[in-house]
Amino acid sequence: MQTTLGIVGLIVAFSVGTLLGGLTLGITLSILYLIGGIKIFNEYERGVLFTLGRYRGVVGPGLVIIFPVVQYVVKVDLRVRTVDIPPQEVITKDNVSVNVNGVVFFRVIDPTKAVLQVKDYTKATAALAQTTLRDVIGGKQLDELLERREEIAKEVRSIVDEKADEWGVDITEIRIQDIVLPENMKRAMAVQAEAERERRAVIIKAEGELKAAETYAKAAKILASVPGGLTLRTLQTINDISKDPSQKLHFFIPLEVIESWMESKKEEEKKKD
Repeated sequence: MQTTLGIVGLIVAFSVGTLLGGLTLGITLSILYLIGGIKIFNEYERGVLFTLGRYRGVVGPGLVIIFPVVQYVVKVDLRVRTVDIPPQEVITKDNVSVNVNGVVFFRVIDPTKAVLQVKDYTKATAALAQTTLRDVIGGKQLDELLERREEIAKEVRSIVDEKADEWGVDITEIRIQDIVLPENMKRAMAVQAEAERERRAVIIKAEGELKAAETYAKAAKILASVPGGLTLRTLQTINDISKDPSQKLHFFIPLEVIESWMESKKEEEKKKD
């Protein structure tokens, strides 16, 4: 059928050329008719062929010959494409207004469906991703949106991919790029974050003091249990102080002298009693 139509078209071109300008014009029009039917498809392209308006299959890649007038092809690019989701003002489940935008990565896996089932699969995919993103985010709370961005993007991709499959389109990935919050919400979150940091700082400082006190208590018990331990610690302290040049004078009294004085003082008080 296709061959017959092609031959008929070639004969018509030759006949018209012969009638209008003679044999030379007829041959010229016939050659132009044949050249017009040569199509070259790249490796990443396919062509959906129509004959007299009826679908006839997918052609390509490489050299493809069709018969003009009675046949035509629609080229379809099979490479991954991107389309931006413009900023969308969405109200979250906890009544916070946010602006969200994103990007969709997709490719055609079935050229026949991409041509026959939808007029413009690129616009249709973008519109579907846009409405789905609004619906999904509208059912999420703000904290969930900020913390689970990738999971929400995967949920949107799953919904869009299921519908786009009817158009021969595969959604490879959907990314949520920016989430813009109102200024008053930004200030409130900044105050909350600062208060949280201060709370953590106080807790960490208190825990450090507790550990230091426990360590000091253990060290004191060890020094007190060892004869001369406190004296050695005192000498170490003197050595540390002597490294710092200053105008102050320090007088040190051995701990044994103080202990003997305290014991003598206790004996005097006992004698008085």
